[in-house]
Amino acid sequence: MKVADYIIQTLEDHGISHAFLVYGAANGSLVDAFTRMKNIKYVCAQHEQAAGFMAEGYAKVSGNFGVAIATSGPGGMNLVTPIGNCFYDSVPCLFLTGQVKTQFMRPDDSIRQIGFQETDIVSIVTPITKYAVMITDAKDVPTELEKAIAIMKSGRPGPVLIDLPIDVQKADIKVKHSYRREMKTPLPSVANHCRMLLNAIKNSKRPYILVGGGARRAIMGIKYISDKFNIPVSPTWNAIDLVTSDWPNYAGRVGTYGGDGRNFGIQNCDLLICIGTRISGRITGGDPESFARSAKKWVIDIDKSNDEALKSQGIKIDNFIHADANHFLHEFVDFVEKNVDKQNRLLDGYFDKWMIQCLAWKERYDPVKLHLASEHEYVNPYAFMRMLSNLCGPHDIIVSDCGGNQVIFAHSFKTKDGQRCFTNNGNSPMGFSMCGAMGAWFAQTKKQPSPLMDKLIDSCNLTQFTLPGENLTVKEWYPNVICIIGDGGMQMNIQELQTMKNYGINIKVIVLNNHIYGITKAFQKVNFEGRAEACEPPHYTVPDFAKIASSYGISNISIHKNEDINIALQQFLKMPGPSIMDVNCHDWHEYYPKISGWKTPIEDMEPLLSNEEFINNMLIPISKTSKCARGLIHVDK
Repeated sequence: MKVADYIIQTLEDHGISHAFLVYGAANGSLVDAFTRMKNIKYVCAQHEQAAGFMAEGYAKVSGNFGVAIATSGPGGMNLVTPIGNCFYDSVPCLFLTGQVKTQFMRPDDSIRQIGFQETDIVSIVTPITKYAVMITDAKDVPTELEKAIAIMKSGRPGPVLIDLPIDVQKADIKVKHSYRREMKTPLPSVANHCRMLLNAIKNSKRPYILVGGGARRAIMGIKYISDKFNIPVSPTWNAIDLVTSDWPNYAGRVGTYGGDGRNFGIQNCDLLICIGTRISGRITGGDPESFARSAKKWVIDIDKSNDEALKSQGIKIDNFIHADANHFLHEFVDFVEKNVDKQNRLLDGYFDKWMIQCLAWKERYDPVKLHLASEHEYVNPYAFMRMLSNLCGPHDIIVSDCGGNQVIFAHSFKTKDGQRCFTNNGNSPMGFSMCGAMGAWFAQTKKQPSPLMDKLIDSCNLTQFTLPGENLTVKEWYPNVICIIGDGGMQMNIQELQTMKNYGINIKVIVLNNHIYGITKAFQKVNFEGRAEACEPPHYTVPDFAKIASSYGISNISIHKNEDINIALQQFLKMPGPSIMDVNCHDWHEYYPKISGWKTPIEDMEPLLSNEEFINNMLIPISKTSKCARGLIHVDK
């Protein structure tokens, strides 16, 4: 059996249905091997970066790992950004690169290059992979391939790379047995931690749960804890489809661009339980010592190094539990069931006032209400995004991009249980979402159109937000894969419209087109006295996306006014095949609420609250001498 056939057969055996690639001479044998397989296919992207983004989207939706294949030299180097994506967002992906024949490889580092397109890709990606190896002996392929897959999936998942010289791909090997392996790390006993956490909850008055993307498999345990003890919950941006807006105990979104609730819940709590999150600077802001300042902080995380990382940021962690979140919560739920009287809810009613307060903050400080007051000649993107969330079904997949469009999405989109919503937050490259959505489309179970009955309309809560004179009744609904992207991100991988057309990839691409780099202009307004350089005309301009879509043979629609949103969206979401909507929100770069300065506490957000309103929202003791950057009194650290 040839090495290339063995590798692709192994991927098929692991349940991979699609791999994403760009052809090159150095990966030709791998691509040819697909022709001899039954249940795995390749998808030709137009650019290797796009192929890597597609593999990430596939992994995030399928629950399996993603696969991207590139040729040597520039092909492999074009995978660096998606490899970084997967490393920082803990996504299991296998990257396969072709390499020149072993006889044409440089013997040592003193020689720059011998083979055509020879590049030491392993050295380049080692810092952003869990494992990277070049295989120069064909007999090592079975062991190394399964080793890489096992490492990729174990513990905190992440990307791996295997570099394969042309002659190794073509070599024959004898495979007598399965080399499949699993790497299982012994799980420590958590019984003592379960007892301590239960006591911590009993002794608190204002508990709060923060959920990160690492808690995906543990979400049922989180729901149990929140419901059992009546504890408010907030997601990080990586978890907005885990803790959805329709949860009874959902208390809003948090961080430097804190959404509904404006961070008052997390800043007033006295016990913070963080599950599957590294509590990045985008959560704490630039003054981490003031983050949940009066709370005992518990962190449950599979990555032990995050304990030191948090300390290095200046965040005091009272209890760091090094454990798989799903394993810990399974044990904790079992512990609670055995130690709490089932006939009486523990601390029944004890946290009710706290929950009511957090939910009141969430409703009062809805960013969409704030932005609807803004005068704008074109489409208000906050109004548009809320309308979109109301019209989306409970099984839709929504992929958002980097920059201002992602902030608007996180501020405005109300998620429903069952939806899958993601972006790439750790690396956050422009141009990810369209390609990530394509990978998601290949990964999802094929869904057939179905009528939207009255019951489904009610479950979607379509009357949640309306503009004057609009009727949100929808007669028909189709599950969709939706991409949210800015005009800048759209131009990063616009060539992949051809991939959409080639494969009939039925995704809906929504371009929030403000004709500028909006988040950049907002940043320059604060930091460079309003000098907007390299982010607006004449240095940055946008094409006519509708005309470009038409040239690729892709259906499209454009909207320019708020009154067009409802009808246009309903029409757009029911379009067959790949479609693009160009939303003209010209020059919009207002992204509130956000922290009023990087070094201020995260409850200190723009637009400004009155001094009295700010103080009334803080439930813990106030210092009369401590003041925020804008002059408002805030609580002690």
